Amino acid sequence: MSNIEDDSFRDSIGTINEKGKRKFIFPKKPQGKYYNRRKLLSYVLLVLLLSSPFIKINGNQFLLFNVLDRRFNIFGMPFWPQDFYLVVVLMITGVVGLTLFTVAFGRIFCGWFCPQTIFMEMVFRRIEYWIDGDRGAQIKLDNQEWNAEKIRKRAVKWTVFLIISFIIANVFLAYLVGSDTLEAMIIEGPLSNVKTLIVLFIFTGIFYFVFTWFREQVCIIACPYGRLQGVLLDNKSIVVAYDYVRGENENGRAKIKKNEDRQALKFGDCIDCHQCVNVCPTGIDIRHGTQLECTNCTACMDECDLMMEKVNLPKGLIRFASEVEITKKEKFQLTTRMKGYIAVLVILTTVMISMILLRTEVDTKILRLSGQLYEEKGKNISNVYTYRIINKTNDNLKNITFKLINPKQGTLKLVGNPILHVEKASAATGTLFVEIPGVLLETDNTKINIEVHQGDKVIQTISTNFLGPRTFN
Repeated sequence: MSNIEDDSFRDSIGTINEKGKRKFIFPKKPQGKYYNRRKLLSYVLLVLLLSSPFIKINGNQFLLFNVLDRRFNIFGMPFWPQDFYLVVVLMITGVVGLTLFTVAFGRIFCGWFCPQTIFMEMVFRRIEYWIDGDRGAQIKLDNQEWNAEKIRKRAVKWTVFLIISFIIANVFLAYLVGSDTLEAMIIEGPLSNVKTLIVLFIFTGIFYFVFTWFREQVCIIACPYGRLQGVLLDNKSIVVAYDYVRGENENGRAKIKKNEDRQALKFGDCIDCHQCVNVCPTGIDIRHGTQLECTNCTACMDECDLMMEKVNLPKGLIRFASEVEITKKEKFQLTTRMKGYIAVLVILTTVMISMILLRTEVDTKILRLSGQLYEEKGKNISNVYTYRIINKTNDNLKNITFKLINPKQGTLKLVGNPILHVEKASAATGTLFVEIPGVLLETDNTKINIEVHQGDKVIQTISTNFLGPRTFN
């Protein structure tokens, strides 16, 4: 029988040994209905992650995060620095949604949706099973001397990992600079893009380090989300939980023996096989309760169900459940806190959708040239301005002109071609002069209105300041 009062697990993590050095985890290959569902979802998400930079919607990349050029595409919709408030609202909405999800269902995002987990468990770990074998074979290979077999398997595995890391780095770069730019760089060759090649090698090294050595420590040490869940979870949150009431009974868990009456001996249904520990990708014992290392991947649920089936005991000893369900048999209900998060999420989503729908497709800024005063031209006063037209649409804007509408007696002249053309998803800048008769200026700082036309259509009206003398006779 196991000592259920042992709290020594709280003093260390599964990836560090007694000497404080890195301890590699060799999880057993999962199997079962939840693992099959997770595989299916992971393959869908992998396709989405790897293809998103190369999918175009109306000529726009599906997902683009070009920080250097300050260009962002989210679900095919282009965002400019002027739209950054929308990105902020979108991020806040995502954080609130993730918080609500965590309060209700724990860290299930990590085990089922997180890119780190998907690549680690469904790509690199599966390749490892294919080359090194299952848990027992991996432990044996790790402990044996560096003979021909170990050198061959390590060389093959590390080479495959390096190639996959290089592919991931290229996809990551496509998210940052754009797939068209990446394709152009590939065609031009590495010698024409040495700086980009160095960045690509750095990304490759980072991914290779993470998936070859650091691995599950990203979830345990680096990711702040695991610590955040400790604040968000309560006894009504649905998590991957061990039913200790059923598993321990009065006399605790014990190995199963042939023809024994466990009910009469008051042993719990847990047969202490440790398979839930062996299959855990972060090396924890779920029977100690919810821990920050647990990503709710459900591998222990599948393994426990398989063992229960073999010994003719009911499944569900480890299952999705809350603390109150295990102790008081209460079913899941929306708490006041969850309802509050839902209300905030609905409000934020409504605001975000409204802001996106009301967003202007053409954004024009007209500002007085910094450091320049007015100029007197006879009876007229002249100011010089800079303009910037941002075309957020997927169509080229042609025949763009400016017209001074208030005051109507003034004149507006562009430096260069008076008719502008702005390419799709790009910007045009330039300089213009505004002259206004001095008798119309009642103050030294007058508001004027300028219309932006596309042909005969008014697409925007801009208000700006016109500087004049303090007194004018």
